Amino acid sequence: MSAQALRIPRTGFGRGQVQAVAGCYFVASFAALGLPPYLTEILPELGDRQARWAGVLYIVPTVFGALGAPLWGRLADRFGRKRLLLRAQLGLAVSFLLAGWADSMATFTVALVLQGILGGTFAASNGYLGAALEGPALSRALTLMQGSARAALVVAPIVVGSLSGWLSPHRQYALLAVLPLTAALLLAALPEPEPVERSQAEPETVDEVVPVVSLRVLYALEFAFVFSTVISFPYLIQLVDDRVPGTSAALSGVLFALPHLVYLVAALAVHAAFRDRPRAGIALGFACIALGLAGHGVAGSLTSLIAVRLLLGVGLTLGLVCLSVLAADCARGRAPGGMFGSLEFFSKAGAVAAGLAAAAGSARFGPAAPVLIGGAAAAVTVFATLLPTLNHRTRRSR
Repeated sequence: MSAQALRIPRTGFGRGQVQAVAGCYFVASFAALGLPPYLTEILPELGDRQARWAGVLYIVPTVFGALGAPLWGRLADRFGRKRLLLRAQLGLAVSFLLAGWADSMATFTVALVLQGILGGTFAASNGYLGAALEGPALSRALTLMQGSARAALVVAPIVVGSLSGWLSPHRQYALLAVLPLTAALLLAALPEPEPVERSQAEPETVDEVVPVVSLRVLYALEFAFVFSTVISFPYLIQLVDDRVPGTSAALSGVLFALPHLVYLVAALAVHAAFRDRPRAGIALGFACIALGLAGHGVAGSLTSLIAVRLLLGVGLTLGLVCLSVLAADCARGRAPGGMFGSLEFFSKAGAVAAGLAAAAGSARFGPAAPVLIGGAAAAVTVFATLLPTLNHRTRRSR
């Protein structure tokens, strides 16, 4: 039986529910994505006057989130995806309250650890959607979820900065705890995804549909993609100031946001174009990332920086969309909580590795080192992605 025949629609779960899940993720991720850039302002209030621990604490939620994601995913498959999604939102609220009222470095660190362990809203949301949808409907929903993440990454730091005039970023943790609480209340009204029920006219056994890539390849692509893109984040502002001295903070923020804005504009169109050829899309995406990051290393003007940021945005969009298509393909016939929990582990592992590599490379070779390392990693992945296709064509020609 074809893959199309296996895409059995679920009843009672439509576009409105998908948009509700994506909207709740956007709301709940404000503090998680908007406040870490302000750690250098938060830590002096807690006794770390030079904010020496900012780099370490920046990745603490990511590390513990990676460790907890597979476990929470398996528990979701066992006890219910909606229940574990609500748990993730409430866990964020508790950790944000503790962080906002912390009066010492130790308490604040514990709060960040709890944020990683108790959070995991992205993986929980994807697991919930994976139990309710499949095929193109699921990949489109995952694309929308990535759009929520990109939008939060762009908007949240701006909102936090605007609020800091009357409330310090440290205390904003407590204020923003109301957002995941609100998201939990909204999600409580959504249905629990039900198992697929096949019609009596459908055969009991069908030929197994082989996914485009294996789970191992999907996890490797996720790790490589996150590593090659995230590595450019921490020192981008420093690189911009080095290449174009006198650039305002606002303009630097716009340059940072450009790739994510490209995703918000083009993601759905890219999904329509590449949903049936994700392997080609992911290879093209990594190629654009490699060229875009290499361009960061030589860009010497504002115009060239804008151009390479837009090229990176094209690669980011192709990569995220095609990874969503591949993940939806791999999720067919599997317990979605465990699969998306494991996928989140490799995503966060890539982010941690990128942060460490960026810090080491920048300290040793300067602010251009992280983008060059990321570009090299993306270039290697292009060849690794294309190699199976080339080998297959070679065997067919023989």
